[in-house]
Amino acid sequence: MTISGFTMAKNADKLYYPIKEVILSVLPVVDEFIVALGNCDADDNTLKLINSINSDKIKIIDTVWNIDKYPNGMENAHQTDIAKEACKGDWLLYLQADEVIHEKYLNTIVENCRKYLDNANVDGFLFKYKHFFGDYNHYIDFHGWYPNEIRIIRNNDEIHSFQSAQSFRRIPDFDGCSYRKKEGSYKLKVVPIDAYIYHYGWVRPPHLMQKKSKALDTIHKGVSKVEQIYSSRSDVYDYGAMSKLPIFNGTHPKVMSEMINKFYWNDYLHFEKNYKPKRQLMKHEKLKYRLLTFIEKKVLRSKQLFAYSNWKILRP
Repeated sequence: MTISGFTMAKNADKLYYPIKEVILSVLPVVDEFIVALGNCDADDNTLKLINSINSDKIKIIDTVWNIDKYPNGMENAHQTDIAKEACKGDWLLYLQADEVIHEKYLNTIVENCRKYLDNANVDGFLFKYKHFFGDYNHYIDFHGWYPNEIRIIRNNDEIHSFQSAQSFRRIPDFDGCSYRKKEGSYKLKVVPIDAYIYHYGWVRPPHLMQKKSKALDTIHKGVSKVEQIYSSRSDVYDYGAMSKLPIFNGTHPKVMSEMINKFYWNDYLHFEKNYKPKRQLMKHEKLKYRLLTFIEKKVLRSKQLFAYSNWKILRP
């Protein structure tokens, strides 16, 4: 049995993505790790950062992003597919450039891959998520933040990245471009496993959080629209009322220790009681969704109402 790891990235270093830590977190259990690396800016050091790992398992594919051909976030899916198509393993472990796996889950991953290798009915595995926010001591588990996602898939030519690389679907006779088209696509049959993805996409210095948000919005909305939106916004992202977030009492992946030790923006975070962010409210901050979160946590034992689900669950 073989496992390939894969990801895609562009300007990961300058936008404070933990791309090196992402790769290191799974390098012990993969036979190769494929990176589709986009045409980064001259002041970005992502390539240098990845090369510093100094592993012959890592293979880099140089790519050029084209958001005109792949609008609405589909370039993310396209880049993901480029990396996927280069993978040779029986199973393919996908991590986005801000998703890290704790070392305590590596054996669980290998055991499940081995257990279901010959069960052709299993298309992949469903992971749980821990979404960190603002700093490394707080996370979000509110309504609207996805609690699960597919992150291991079988190496099958019909399986493709979907939408903005959020997930995967089986798409026979795929045209190579319509990553958001549901018609003619099929949900994957997956087995839930007891392992978490640690998502650090909302943990970075506030000025870089704003730049990252702008870069991501550009991929989804186009350059001119984003320039108009951000012309009236602050250059520093407001994380909102941190005191309302759950405190994380566990341990982070060992590979994250260097980044955690570099944390320096605590003075930009707001822990004062009843602080109101100086920006548009995020979905989970609005009254309607706060009420839904309360019902889910206190009445439904953390089961989400109207939950996002892009898969079919197979029970062991």
